[in-house]
Amino acid sequence: MAKVKPFKGIRPPREMVTQVASRPYDVLNSEEARREAEGNPSSLYHIIKPEIDFAPGTDEHDPKVYGKAVENFKAFRDSGWLVQDDKEHYYIYAQTMDGRTQYGIVVAANVADYMEGRIKKHELTRRDKEEDRMKHVRVNNANIEPVFFAFPDNAPLQDIIDAVTAGEPEYDFVAPDGFGHHFWVVDKPEMIEAITAEFAKIPYLYIADGHHRSAAAALVGHEKALANPAHTGDEEYNYFLAVAFPASHLNIIDYNRVVRDLNGLSPELFLDKLRENFIVEEKGDDEYRPVALHNFSLYLGGKWYSLTAKPGTYNDNDPIGVLDVTISSDLILRDILGITDLRSDKRIDFVGGIRGLGELKRRVDDGEMAVALALYPVSMKQLMDIADSGNIMPPKTTWFEPKLRSGLVIHELQ
Repeated sequence: MAKVKPFKGIRPPREMVTQVASRPYDVLNSEEARREAEGNPSSLYHIIKPEIDFAPGTDEHDPKVYGKAVENFKAFRDSGWLVQDDKEHYYIYAQTMDGRTQYGIVVAANVADYMEGRIKKHELTRRDKEEDRMKHVRVNNANIEPVFFAFPDNAPLQDIIDAVTAGEPEYDFVAPDGFGHHFWVVDKPEMIEAITAEFAKIPYLYIADGHHRSAAAALVGHEKALANPAHTGDEEYNYFLAVAFPASHLNIIDYNRVVRDLNGLSPELFLDKLRENFIVEEKGDDEYRPVALHNFSLYLGGKWYSLTAKPGTYNDNDPIGVLDVTISSDLILRDILGITDLRSDKRIDFVGGIRGLGELKRRVDDGEMAVALALYPVSMKQLMDIADSGNIMPPKTTWFEPKLRSGLVIHELQ
């Protein structure tokens, strides 16, 4: 059963939150972070992407960069830009996009739950990315940024979310990207006890987004446990920062593909090969978006096409084989275009659906790419079923939006 606890969050005063809060470290590069933080010494980028405080081109993995993160974290606290709560709380964090709001509970999640599989993952992680975030957690002795979890809907927890969010939020702002962020402190002891008790009835939590952060946070906690002869399991390092959303609140959007060439085929021959496994319908100049599972959108030569996988080309009883990302990876990218490794092949790139089909069209029309493929989004049920089955999704399957804003609350490991 899921073990969570409240914690003494480190967070900005209300009047500072818009200056401190930032996008997550992994959705922008160093130069983009440098531009966003320009003229703002209290931007969290100085802690999560501290290479911006050095000359452009400085290696973000240089030891002096990690050291700068520690220096800046201390300076933020000394300056009063980050202040620790004097009591343990849970928090409610809500995000609004396109008029739709999703509400999550900010918790300290349990390291043992991750190590023993009660926090389930659906993606592979890369050791180099894990090690980078592990160093960041170690040197700061804190989880600066949260992980994004989902859990099966739970009526008592929803009642608590509804009751807390009926009150005045601690933070309420619209970020530069247009997404709304709303944050409440849960301070009633009976609600805090009820949250802990209800999570203890939930068998599994699911990582929606942030697999590398989850792995890094849990592995550092595990390291600290092994290094402590007096370890009891109750120490703060046994927990890491997460925002857990009821599954029905979350919406996975499409994660699309663009490919640089047709593997030596003419457009006509490429379409002929597609017809072996797909019903191909030309849609003309107007953008075409996939309408259901096993239906794809293709942009080639200035025209949009609908591709529908023929019966027998997929297995609805196979949690991985039924995924559109598997069908397209096997029948189009591998068998026709010769792309076998989505993680390393330089001929393919990936475009989050938040950028729209227009971005796919632009990259093909500009001549940078030869063809674009849009997929119908994975559902939360599919994600949870795959995690429950112990399987791993193919690379670049899910895209969650909006991303969690970093800097609203931090969890210290002591």
